[in-house]
Amino acid sequence: MSFARNFIGLGGLLSLAAQAQGAYTIQDTYDATNFFDGFEFFNYPDPTLGFVQYVDAVTANATGLAGYANDGIYLGVDYETQNPAAGRASVRLVSKQSYTRGLIITDIAHMPAPVCGSWPAFWTVGPNWPHSGEIDIIEGVNLQDSTSVTLHTASGCSFSQDSWSPQDCGTPGDGSQGCGASTDNTQTFGAGFNEIGGGVYALQWTSDALRVFFFPRGSVPADIDAGNPDPSTWGNPTASFSGGNCDIDSNFANHQIIFDTTFCGVWAGRVFGDDPTCAAKATSCEEYVGNNPADFQDVYWLVNYVKVFGEDGGFKRSIAKPFNA
Repeated sequence: MSFARNFIGLGGLLSLAAQAQGAYTIQDTYDATNFFDGFEFFNYPDPTLGFVQYVDAVTANATGLAGYANDGIYLGVDYETQNPAAGRASVRLVSKQSYTRGLIITDIAHMPAPVCGSWPAFWTVGPNWPHSGEIDIIEGVNLQDSTSVTLHTASGCSFSQDSWSPQDCGTPGDGSQGCGASTDNTQTFGAGFNEIGGGVYALQWTSDALRVFFFPRGSVPADIDAGNPDPSTWGNPTASFSGGNCDIDSNFANHQIIFDTTFCGVWAGRVFGDDPTCAAKATSCEEYVGNNPADFQDVYWLVNYVKVFGEDGGFKRSIAKPFNA
């Protein structure tokens, strides 16, 4: 997929108006009219120790790493600089609002292509990690061809039903490994996702379950397109966590929404040598990422929208504190 990167700045008005939508009520819409008013740029050192330099809004706009393109939100990485000393430039966008329970739906036209050393993710996280939880909706590293859905919590949270992982989501005690569900559907991530023009992901978060749905382009439920989402009609989720001894309300709260692309670090870097294709290219993840800027030209997000819906009587939205961890 190709497109013209015609950036038109980071302006727009953020609308917080709510409109009744059946069981779910629209709370916030982030799209090409307002995305950069609702999200802020994280430009601190990468908590996952990646070979990356997250830039601020002014730098991102001036260098073409973020902006509006093809009626969507473009979030890219530097693919020109040879051997950047501080790591390859990228962006990490964090929502100003935080959310507890509800329904988060995002329509994505393109996600970062799989490249050795890359680590893109779309996720939510609460304060005081991992005690308020983390939900990784889209995530993968290097040449991975399907998404990983992973939960991170403090110790004492595990699930026993659906596409569950029996281990404690606080594993190995600090939540760094977490518990996850996997899929072999190559349309959910990377090259396979981009070949079909992307699709829609939805996180349904209730007090009883956490469910992630994926709909490829051309198979998005009509109720989503109409703005009246009804998860009860969507069939089986891609990943679902319920049952067990995990009190969801105690372990998941006040989450900000995040898009980012990092490189190497504690996951992509750690398993870089396990992929024979990547291992044949360089002796280390950082070496490859530094020496091959042109390989990262297609490592970008093109997001059509993010919409957040609240379930009647079970939704909480708040202004998040500055995200710096």
